[in-house]
Amino acid sequence: MPIMMLILSIVGGALWFWVRSNPRDAIHLAQDAATMIKNAPRKLAFRKQTNAHPVEGIDDPRIAICAIAQSFIELDKLPTQEQRQKLHVNLRAKLRCSEDEAEEMEVLGRWLMNQCKGADQAITRLGRRLYKIDGDTSWDTLQDILGGLVDGDLSQGQIDAITELKRAMNKK
Repeated sequence: MPIMMLILSIVGGALWFWVRSNPRDAIHLAQDAATMIKNAPRKLAFRKQTNAHPVEGIDDPRIAICAIAQSFIELDKLPTQEQRQKLHVNLRAKLRCSEDEAEEMEVLGRWLMNQCKGADQAITRLGRRLYKIDGDTSWDTLQDILGGLVDGDLSQGQIDAITELKRAMNKK
């Protein structure tokens, strides 16, 4: 135990001496760590572009599908916990992603929806972006996920959203 304390003291002293003698390097190291944490969504193929809407930074169709699904369940009213759980299960099953990936995509999807100033505007913009990055190959997956979220009849807002998605993705 005393040897362990001696080693930790030496390492701590060396670190303190390095920070005192190289404050600029220490500050840059701390800024780099903060930047790495801030840029965590990039590992999900999301990149922020200067002077562009955040939706234009989506490169992964799975993120767009998740954000559309999040917007879809929030069209008429706030989603229930049951709806959120259904979305999570559908994302994991249909998009074949891990638990952590699904949670990260849900958080990013909600943020993107808020950046679009509402669910109805988000569906339009995200639908166009999805078509731009993936063509119409994601249409079946998107339909499966949205269909799994609906209990019974569609509301008028959801019908309008599907019509808008068809228009954005050039479907008849």
